[in-house]
Formats: sequence, structure tokens, C-alpha cells
Amino acid sequence: MERRHIKWFPIGIALIFIAYQYFSSEKFVNPETGRKSHVALSVEQESALGLQSYQQILAQSQTVDSGPDLERIQRVVQRLAAATGAAGKDFDWRVSLVQSSHVNAFCLPGGKIVVYTGILPVANTDAALATVLGHEMAHATSRHGAQRVFEQNLAQTAMAGVAGSLSDMDYQKQVAIMSAFGAGAQYGVLMPFSRKHESEADHIGLIYMARAGYDPHESIAFWQRMEQTNSPQPPEFLSDHPSHGTRIQQLESWMPQAVEEYNRAQAH
Repeated sequence: MERRHIKWFPIGIALIFIAYQYFSSEKFVNPETGRKSHVALSVEQESALGLQSYQQILAQSQTVDSGPDLERIQRVVQRLAAATGAAGKDFDWRVSLVQSSHVNAFCLPGGKIVVYTGILPVANTDAALATVLGHEMAHATSRHGAQRVFEQNLAQTAMAGVAGSLSDMDYQKQVAIMSAFGAGAQYGVLMPFSRKHESEADHIGLIYMARAGYDPHESIAFWQRMEQTNSPQPPEFLSDHPSHGTRIQQLESWMPQAVEEYNRAQAH
């Protein structure tokens, strides 16, 4: 019976293409943290995709177009946008309030913000709202979406190389190996990268809210409330978000820097 081996040529081609993707990609340096990363989209492409998604979401949603809740959100966003400095100065910041029970808010690339009414009882003060929105706006100014696309592109290229190298192997073995490789990429690479983005957005969002004149200690109170309202989280290594406990610990470690920013803002 003929033995079937792994073919190394497809893996070699995939590695060459991964190296090309890596070295030819645009580099981004986060102005708040100094962290260097690779991105797969230009700023213009990100903004265009963000605007397109924003328009699609609004077309399918029931928006709240006036009232004290919307005015409060607009006021907080305006202060936070000014606090983003160089990172957000060219953004076309827009915010919409959507009638929904979801306890959520997000900021799309380019500065398009959607807040669901379901989060307002938890974000019941301006400082709590600044915690949420500062975090989401930090995702956009840090270009996390373009970083995720870059990481996923590399993972897909690697998967294609592995699939090609196994083409002579028994189908059941192919499926088993590809499943294991896919799980390894998901839990070992992509999710930790996403948790890193979440933590970076927590850090920068804390700085934004303090710089905008909101007491950064309120961020911890907000996450404690979130811990009480959310359903149980999956284990941290299986989640693309840090656990609430990890999140609170990290916020406490960054608090001295945030308090400095807050005191500076209060002095002006």
C-alpha cells in the first residue's frame, strides 16, 4: 500500500506569502501607548467600511432622534472626541442612539458610534458612559479592526498552506489535523490578539475619560455593575474579552496615570 506523506511545498509557498504580507503591510504606531502593529487596510478604507456599516445598521434600527438620553450621549462623545488628540483629530465623529434591549455600544472605524438604550441603566452617569464610549472610541483610534483583518489574513494563508500540504493524506486525517490547526489558530493566536486589543482599549479609554474630565475611578464601579448584570462568562482563554476580574485589576494598575490626566484636566 502506498504511504502518503505531508507535502512541504505548499507550506513553503504559504510561508513566503506570509512573509510578503508581513513585510509589505502598513505599520501603525499607537500614539498613546507607542505599540507598533501591522494593519491590512488604509485609513481611507477603514473609514469607508465604517461609514457603510453605520448606514446599514441605522437603516435596520429604530433610532432615538431627540431627548435627554441622546443629548447626554452627544455631550460625552464631544468631550471624549476632544480628548483623543492627534489619533482622532481627522475622524468624522457621529453618534446614534438605537432603541434596543442589548447592553452594548460600539464605535466603527472612522468614528461612527452606536449606543443601544439597553446599556443606559448600567451606564447611568456621564462618567460611566464615558467609560464605555472611551473604550469603544479607543478601538477606532487604535485601528484594531485593521489589525484584526491583518491577523486573519495571515491565519487564512497559513491554513491554506497546511490544507495543500495534506492533500495526499486520508480525508479523515485531513479533517482532524485541519480542525486541530484551526482551533490552535483561534485560541492560540486570534483570541489572545483580540484580548490584547480589548485591554489596550480599556487602557486608552481610561486615559480619554480622565483627560475629558471624568473621574477614572468610576470605570471600576461601572465594570463591577457589569459583572452583576452579565450572564456568566466563558473561561478567559476561550473568550475574546478579558474576564471582568482581569479587567478591573488592569484598570487599577493604570489608575495612577489616569488620575494624573484627570488632575491636569481639572486644573485647566
